[in-house]
Amino acid sequence: MAINTTFTISDLAREFDLTTRAIRFYEDMGLLQPLREGPGGRNRIYSARDRTRLKLTLRAKRLGLSLSEAKDIIDMYDSPRDTGPQLRKFLLVLADHRRQLEEQMADLMANLDEVKVHEKEARALLAKAEKAAARATPD
Repeated sequence: MAINTTFTISDLAREFDLTTRAIRFYEDMGLLQPLREGPGGRNRIYSARDRTRLKLTLRAKRLGLSLSEAKDIIDMYDSPRDTGPQLRKFLLVLADHRRQLEEQMADLMANLDEVKVHEKEARALLAKAEKAAARATPD
């Protein structure tokens, strides 16, 4: 017998260390689809599926994926059980993200190399200035 577990927005906010505003934003993006109860549908009731989708969304964010990329991939899991297309899409997204990260890393390494050159030049100029100052000081 399956237990039907539900969560409030506060439950999920606490569990995932998010603001309720962030959760509502994910809802607005179509990542979460809580049931609405109470006057005017004011109370949100999140299912175990919503909790899992939130967890996957946060994992995708940590990987650096956009929310639309995350949604595309997560939505695939709601489709029929053929995981081949899901995995192919995920691999394409990951490959593109890896390429972006490698480009950023190359840019950072070039920037770091430039900083090292400037540090070396500044140290040499400082040493030269200190030497000249030491010679100019009468004993």
